[in-house]
Amino acid sequence: MELLKTTYSRFFCFVGLLICANSAHAQSFFYPDNFKARVVSTAEDIGGISIQNTTRGYATITDEEGFFEIRALAQDSLLLSGVSFEKKIFVVTKDHLEQQLVYIPLEEKITELQGVVLMPYNLSGDLSRDANSLGVQKVVTASTLGLPNANVKPLMQSERLLREAAMPKFNIGMLFSLPFNPIINEITGRTKMLKKRVARDKRYILSEQMRTFFPDSLYINRLGIREEKLSDFFYFCEIDEQFLPLAKSNNLLLIWDFLKEKSESYILNNKGVLVD
Repeated sequence: MELLKTTYSRFFCFVGLLICANSAHAQSFFYPDNFKARVVSTAEDIGGISIQNTTRGYATITDEEGFFEIRALAQDSLLLSGVSFEKKIFVVTKDHLEQQLVYIPLEEKITELQGVVLMPYNLSGDLSRDANSLGVQKVVTASTLGLPNANVKPLMQSERLLREAAMPKFNIGMLFSLPFNPIINEITGRTKMLKKRVARDKRYILSEQMRTFFPDSLYINRLGIREEKLSDFFYFCEIDEQFLPLAKSNNLLLIWDFLKEKSESYILNNKGVLVD
């Protein structure tokens, strides 16, 4: 009797093991695994590609680097589609599921354009040839129109005022009609004042030109001048007698040495100008 019970017990244990094994096998067969893959292509943008498991009804998209993960079983069909790529059907195999990562190549979609008619516009498609045959008109300027004094450099406002106030060049007409305004301007000092204004404006133009030789960051970081003080600093440089010859020389090394020397004097004369 004990032997019979032992036999039955072993039999039921064996049957239970078979059922568990079959259940595990069936679960692995019927329940999909996570299939991990990456889309590769010569195109730079491989993100947002649609991945559809047409067999199971699952779907996902690739990330910016082309990676994706979707549930699938062996023999499932994946449909890969994107705006810039040809559609592709990828069949998942058992070997694919056993791999940690599967690479799936995609081909870029090439859109063929319809023929373009060039002949009605006398175009050949060769840019160098077509550019010469277009006959582009010249830009309308005073020089192209042949106007008088087209190449004369415009005067500054202070120069125009000085020319109006000063004594003009002598001509025969002055013997019969002597201009009184230049004489009055000379007596009142207006002519002298306008000459100083012209000289000041020319210095200012040279100062602005000198400032553009180097970026403002150099004046701030290397010379220690605050940004809001840069205009005042260059006005300080204008007063120096070396300013004019240096500004006209365009010698960057000499100009930088001059600015460096003047910055030390400027900082000593203006406490608190150093950058915090």
